[in-house]
This record gives sequence, C-alpha cells and structure tokens, in this order.
Amino acid sequence: MASTTMMMRSIARSSLAQTLRAKVAVPASSVGTLRFSSHFTAAHEYAKTDGKIATCGITDFAQAALGDIVFVDLPEVGDEFEKGDSFGSVESVKAASDVYAPVTGTVVEVNEALSDEPGIVNNSPEEEGWFIKIEMDDESELDDLMTPEAYKEHCESEAH
Repeated sequence: MASTTMMMRSIARSSLAQTLRAKVAVPASSVGTLRFSSHFTAAHEYAKTDGKIATCGITDFAQAALGDIVFVDLPEVGDEFEKGDSFGSVESVKAASDVYAPVTGTVVEVNEALSDEPGIVNNSPEEEGWFIKIEMDDESELDDLMTPEAYKEHCESEAH
C-alpha cells in the first residue's frame, strides 16, 4: 500500500478545475440525484450547515470527475482556515487536487475513516465521505456560496 501511495504522490499534481475542464462525462443522473441540502463552491466543495457547524467535503460531481479516490489528506482538529484556503488534498487514479475551505473557521472534527478507506468519498461523498467539520466564524459567508439550484446549473454547464 505504501508503494501505491508513493506512486500516487509522485504523479504531477493537477487541480480539480483542470480535471473538470477535461469535460469528464458525468451521467445526468449523477447531477440529478445530488442531495441539495447545503451550500456549494464553484470548485465543487460543499458546506452542509447545522447551526455554526459546517460539514465540508467534495461533491458527487467532483468525485465522479476525479474517479477512484486513493488518498485523502486532512488537517488536524483545531486548525484554522480562512475561506478559500486549502485545507487538504484528494488523490485519485486520474489526478490530485487541493480541497478548499468554503467558509472561515476552526476544524472541530475530521473524518478519520477516510485515512483507511478513501473510497468512501466515491460511494457517499456528501454523507459518509465528508472531510471535516468547521465551526464557522462568520455565517454570512454562506451567502457567497451557490444555492443547490445554482450549483446544479453550474454542474450541468460544466458537464457539456
């Protein structure tokens, strides 16, 4: 397993945006069945909120574009991030990409299961495959993110 990880780390890093611009085909059902219960970034991160806590990760669209995920690098509890800061990375058989904080805040929980089973992100990106939980400093930052409807349109435009 270590040699696989080392091999993946030696692959040139490319951004998720580059992977998505490659117009990876995503079945319409992927976009149509996406659970729209939160806020989204144009770079395909989500923030599902419950009070001041935002559960963050990559969307179903992003995981489908990346392909089989083989490694997820996550921060430590207590780490602080500004909106737009890279808080970790995700590596797949196709590419490696940084993952960005959709909101400013402090990490209060990390999904440790992804260390042993990164493929959870492929199977359940917005439920079991979440990356971190952030206690938001400023909930008004959510206003800058896309609504579920706007995100669905964004995905459909990128898929074509």
